[in-house]
Amino acid sequence: MRKAPVHLYEQRNKAHATASTFLARGEKTQFEAAMSDVTRLTKEINTYETGSENHRSVDFTAEVRATEKFGKYVRTGSLEGVEKRDVSEGAQGIHVGTYSSLGFFVPTGFVDRVEQATKYFAPLTEKGIFDVIDSSSGNALPYPVSDDTANAASIVGEGSPASEVDAPASHVVLGAYKLSSGLVKASIELLQDSLIDVEGWLADRFGERFGRGLENLLTNGNGSSQPTGLLVAISANGAVPVIAAGSSANSGGTETGANSIGYADLVSLEHSVDPSYRRSAKFMLHDTTLASIKKILDKFGRPLWVPGVSADDPDRILGYQYIINQSMPAIAPSAVSMVFGDMSKFVVRKVMPMRVQRLNELYAVNGQVGFLAWYRIDSNLVAAGTSHPLNVLQQHS
Repeated sequence: MRKAPVHLYEQRNKAHATASTFLARGEKTQFEAAMSDVTRLTKEINTYETGSENHRSVDFTAEVRATEKFGKYVRTGSLEGVEKRDVSEGAQGIHVGTYSSLGFFVPTGFVDRVEQATKYFAPLTEKGIFDVIDSSSGNALPYPVSDDTANAASIVGEGSPASEVDAPASHVVLGAYKLSSGLVKASIELLQDSLIDVEGWLADRFGERFGRGLENLLTNGNGSSQPTGLLVAISANGAVPVIAAGSSANSGGTETGANSIGYADLVSLEHSVDPSYRRSAKFMLHDTTLASIKKILDKFGRPLWVPGVSADDPDRILGYQYIINQSMPAIAPSAVSMVFGDMSKFVVRKVMPMRVQRLNELYAVNGQVGFLAWYRIDSNLVAAGTSHPLNVLQQHS
């Protein structure tokens, strides 16, 4: 991972210390100005580090060849010298149109890049957040779970037999729901004439479409016609939500549990999860919720949000790492605004890599080629018994 210069971390920590002083004094305008410096420096740090966050050690020559093969497949449909794996690994798809839309990819000059609007989504299928498992087929996959917490070792007298105590076990079944990227059409002229890296742009856009769709499904999926999302799974597991009381106890204001989160709420959420699961626990929340927490002090006047001091030390809330998830509900009456616990107990099952289809015949009468990507996935919480690995903070009604 490429690390940001040390002086950026030092400047951010200094700006945060200044903001904390203003917050403790109740000087809101000065606090927000100082926090804007913190935000700006955080973006600079992320510019250095986020781009290489998913870096993999690869054979560069082999990767270039695979890219060239996929590019040839996109532009001509030729599979000559291309293994199925070559196509599928590079294929994460996107939308291409005629001259009125993607026709602009045929430049009159030498402009060879595209200004693409972006919208953040949490990389929930990356290692390090949920437990991601890969399978080679979509058959029902039983995932074993066991709750042996009611049993403990006991004293046995000399010459006395040990009692028989079975270890209970059950399983959670993971299926395979099919997701579509949505159909993308490109004119033959576009594919032949474009100086833009159409195949690379297409792959990025399909990847982002799946990323946004998966963020929502893995967070809010109903478990019936779609994967079981995190919030539904936690509720079904029987965890009792922590109801927010609000930040007025520390701020002295008029905030309520319906429109704010307080220091005591976070402490209650933390301790609603068994200590055995807190060792690798994280928070998950919407970005606007994070913005609210950055303005909160604990009972000793210290800010709850603390910036990391280096690339190896992430920003934290109450000493725990956090994940920004824009599919989490924002703070509102009765909304489930935060999740806390061991995220690895939520399992995401992926069935083979994404697949891209090039539809040569369907739109041939219009001189177009269609592209479509597919992905199969399921998810659920793998937990048993009453010792819940994850719990939620719910705003007061």
